[in-house]
Amino acid sequence: MTLEIAIVLGLLIVAMALFATEWLSVDVIALGIVATLIATGILTPTQAFGGFGDEIIIVLAAIMVLAGAIVKAGVMDWLGQAAHHIGKRKKRRSILALLCVSAGSSALLSNTNTTAILMPAAVETARRAQISASGVLMPVAFASMLGGSSTLIGTSANLAGSSMVSRLGLAPFSVFEFIWVGAIITVVGLLWLVGPGLRLLPDRRPVEPEKSTEPRRFFTALCLPDKSTAIDSVISDVDFEGLDTDLLAVVRNGERLSAHHSRKLRKGDQLIVSATQDGLLKLKKSSDFMLEPDVHFSDRYQNEATQIMVEAVVTPQSRLVGQSLRQIGFFDRYRSIVLAVYRRYRTRPARIENLSLRAGDVLLLQVPEHDVAALRGNSDLRVLSRVERAVVTPRQGFMTLGIMGLAVLTSAIGLIPLSLAFLLAVLCIVLMGNISMAEAYRFIEWRLLVLIAGMSSFGLAMQQSGAADFLAGHIVTISVPFGPVAAMAGFSIITVILTQPMSNAAAALTVIPVAVASANGLGLDPRMLAILVTLSASMSFISPLEPACLLVYDAGRYRFFDYVRAGTPLTMISIGLLLVLVPMIWG
Repeated sequence: MTLEIAIVLGLLIVAMALFATEWLSVDVIALGIVATLIATGILTPTQAFGGFGDEIIIVLAAIMVLAGAIVKAGVMDWLGQAAHHIGKRKKRRSILALLCVSAGSSALLSNTNTTAILMPAAVETARRAQISASGVLMPVAFASMLGGSSTLIGTSANLAGSSMVSRLGLAPFSVFEFIWVGAIITVVGLLWLVGPGLRLLPDRRPVEPEKSTEPRRFFTALCLPDKSTAIDSVISDVDFEGLDTDLLAVVRNGERLSAHHSRKLRKGDQLIVSATQDGLLKLKKSSDFMLEPDVHFSDRYQNEATQIMVEAVVTPQSRLVGQSLRQIGFFDRYRSIVLAVYRRYRTRPARIENLSLRAGDVLLLQVPEHDVAALRGNSDLRVLSRVERAVVTPRQGFMTLGIMGLAVLTSAIGLIPLSLAFLLAVLCIVLMGNISMAEAYRFIEWRLLVLIAGMSSFGLAMQQSGAADFLAGHIVTISVPFGPVAAMAGFSIITVILTQPMSNAAAALTVIPVAVASANGLGLDPRMLAILVTLSASMSFISPLEPACLLVYDAGRYRFFDYVRAGTPLTMISIGLLLVLVPMIWG
């Protein structure tokens, strides 16, 4: 083992530990790896920074912008409603229709966005079929992950894998190269999920009543400004309904009073309310009410730049669980104001600063725009989305979807390069006025781009330092007695395992160089092994750590082992199909 190999393998071990513990954000880890590779002379600056200039980065950024515009326009909501009509209250038919929408949408959009948008539709599907939503939410997340494997643009792992094989001297993946493998695995996976897989899902969440289809409601507290018209008004005369807000209680001189319709509001009253996300935006603009957290912390933000609102979910492993916002000192720790809190099944009035947080609680945060990146890197919270009013109409959304489809088609037939096709698509929707450039930049997940670029450079270092050949030699020695199929299975399983501490894309970028280096010794095609590893990175259903699975974790009242029980058979089925189909097509 040479010194360079030892350094690269040491970096791999350190990176895996940091990914697993989340002591640092993934982009910081990736940049640290790049800096170390340059400082140790393993890569030149041109080689190390080559991943940042790869056209796949442009493609991925463009897809994020197009997908953001489509989701913002409500196209996914329309598709979810269409699935209801197709299902017609029949249990398996309803679930299958929704899973088909989830899988089909994620072939173009990210599985996280797809799952987030379809969650209300999943709850409604369960209610209409008179089953627990626990039996629908996890399959929706799984379906979005399955569907993403069908196209090059379906997952970041597929795009990252294409970039890596290109840097290793192999032909990059085409847009629809995975379509048949992905389609077969998706169909088999969906049939499993609506068949035997349903029996493996828990039944912890009760069947939803009719009212459960309403948008989720956040708890917060309101103050009455001095010039508020609500002061000295009877509660029944105040148009809370027009503000999408329910008044739950009145706090007067430290005493909590009921929100009786004949009670008069007085100056100095604090109102405990529940409101939809749109309602909170209306309250923010209202001259008659002020959000109490906003008032309390406004003086500490007076010199800050633009403030934005984001939703963040408390993760299962978060250190915040069991503590109240007051105990945490949330503002001082995260430089964010918690404007409101959403907790499923919570109906009793509560002051949010005294509410003990639970895994799955969704916090509506107000944060300086320049601090959002730091918040995204925090292991206790996972930022879901920015909160803003939809300014894109469904018609514009379908136009954007059509433009995206045209970009895919023109690049698939070789008319223009993929990166140019998607760049032109973004320019089209900006010039048409569907979104602004400021919105386009906000749709881009910069941390993911940095992670993919950095780990792409690490993959190149694995190959150039000889670390990939070193590991490949040991793998070949161990695998030869068992045959090439065992070696292929080993690479798939290793990739699936690495997706737990790492992201799917990072796991693929780490394993591909080793697999390619092993190909000759195993008598296998190197590009075929790279495809196997790339697709395996998207077939890990064994834990809630994948963002799409985390989104439904609390909504379905799941536990960690629920994913192990329901996801392990699906993972084994998917890997088994890959081991048959990939050599058959590319071997």
